[in-house]
Amino acid sequence: MATGGGPVPGLGPNQCVTKVELTISCEHLLDMDVFSKSDPLCAMYMNATGSQWHEFGRTEMVLNCLNPKFSKKFVMDYYFEMVQKLKFCLYDIDSNSHDLGEADFLGELECTLGQIVSCKRLTRPLQMKDKSSAGRGTITICADEITDNRVANFEVFARKLDKKYLWWSDPFLEIYKKAENKWQLAHRTEVVKNNLHPIWRPFKIPLQSLCGGDMERPIKVLCYDHHENGSHSLIGEFETTLPQMQEGTHLSPAEFPCINRKKSHKKRGYTNSGVIGIKQCQVVKEYTFLDYIMGGTQLNFTIAIDFTGSNGDPRTPQSLHYINPEGYNEYLQAIWAVGSVIQDYDSNKMFPVFGFGAQIPPTWHVSHEFPINFDSSNPFCAGIEGVVAAYQQCIPQVKLFGPTNFAPVINHAAIFARQALQQNSASQYYILLILTDGVITDMDQTRTAIVEASRLPMSIIIIGVGDADFEAMEFLDSDDKILYSPSGHPALRDIVQFVPFRQFQVNKLEMMANRQALAQSVLAELPDQVSSFFNLYKLKPPNESVFSTPK
Repeated sequence: MATGGGPVPGLGPNQCVTKVELTISCEHLLDMDVFSKSDPLCAMYMNATGSQWHEFGRTEMVLNCLNPKFSKKFVMDYYFEMVQKLKFCLYDIDSNSHDLGEADFLGELECTLGQIVSCKRLTRPLQMKDKSSAGRGTITICADEITDNRVANFEVFARKLDKKYLWWSDPFLEIYKKAENKWQLAHRTEVVKNNLHPIWRPFKIPLQSLCGGDMERPIKVLCYDHHENGSHSLIGEFETTLPQMQEGTHLSPAEFPCINRKKSHKKRGYTNSGVIGIKQCQVVKEYTFLDYIMGGTQLNFTIAIDFTGSNGDPRTPQSLHYINPEGYNEYLQAIWAVGSVIQDYDSNKMFPVFGFGAQIPPTWHVSHEFPINFDSSNPFCAGIEGVVAAYQQCIPQVKLFGPTNFAPVINHAAIFARQALQQNSASQYYILLILTDGVITDMDQTRTAIVEASRLPMSIIIIGVGDADFEAMEFLDSDDKILYSPSGHPALRDIVQFVPFRQFQVNKLEMMANRQALAQSVLAELPDQVSSFFNLYKLKPPNESVFSTPK
């Protein structure tokens, strides 16, 4: 899920005072597990409409821990003139499902961003839904203004780490910055299993998180041996500064002895508990989503609609494709909600729209990639109104069939994204919106297509309509997990965002709030996906001259 968001709808960029980064930690959480401790995760919600909360993002889940320090941050715009209502909810996660309704609730805090910013460090007791006390549980939220858009790109390894089991350890790193005489978690790496010479995946840390923009501020690195029960064993640690870490190269890494002070006091002749090596610590400017959009990057929006038989006969009110004379079905509501936001970033507002899973005239063969206007040479619809009109005209002309194959439409959009990448510029980014009601039939081919698309300027938004089991969609929305193709190739980045439409079903009086909340939830990850891709490939905005030089 998301850790960043764009401007609040309806407000211009000049009204945004600043960006802030929120860091979350908790103490004394409720223990909901019988044979272990709770596995907490924090979800943050915003309330911009006055009536409905929508999810902004989630931290990582921390195994077996009642006093978690979450490494994932929430980065958001701060508007001095607005009351920005926030809610932080803690859950005990016991499954791989994205549905927090299946998790045990550990407590929540409602506050405003203004309260957090004014305190800079806000600590409050957690409450249950009925406002009763959540035991002794507390939450602490630290706010830091982001005044620096530089990041440090790291490549880190270790060698000769101490064995914590018979022959191995499961090492991971935690990196801390010093803030107000306290160490604050800036980043946590993944765990490398059964390895005394680990190589961690490359990672990046914003300079604001790493050292507050102060190159000489102390940085502490701790190396732990991971335990499933949360009682991780310290292997060793060291303190350094950013310039010292920058001395490393691939040919001559910067190396730091990993010291375990308890062991050094007990063991005669002790030297270290291993060495941490830094092959790269490169500080670069990272452009923001608005940098790219204001610099001329175009978002190209493609829609794919599920016309499989499981949607039901469109002539009956029970069908998800029923053309209701008094309103919109779920497919149309989703198209309006997301498309009305996306179209503002597409200069010509001409959207290619495809259907899949239907028998189409005149041969009545099953197609998984047909233009809903039946013009393969010009599959474009003019604006969201054109999309809606083409969809309504298409429904009576096709026969809903099956199966539910995603790979053809993903590969179709990827053709154009691949062409854009070959131009070696940040001028074009492609977004594929898939609306579907059911289980994916070609999962292996879909996984392969997504892994290949993860290396292209492309994102995939999946909206599930109806009440089907969407477990497969949640699997594709990998979040902290890496998605692999069946052949074992990893995705370069997470490009899939899945949202079940049923979470946003409300009565007619709240329809506009419903659409706004759906659009915000669906598009929350998109700004970061766009900017992170172009920064990864070191592609500058097409017209870089529109920006001022960063501090």
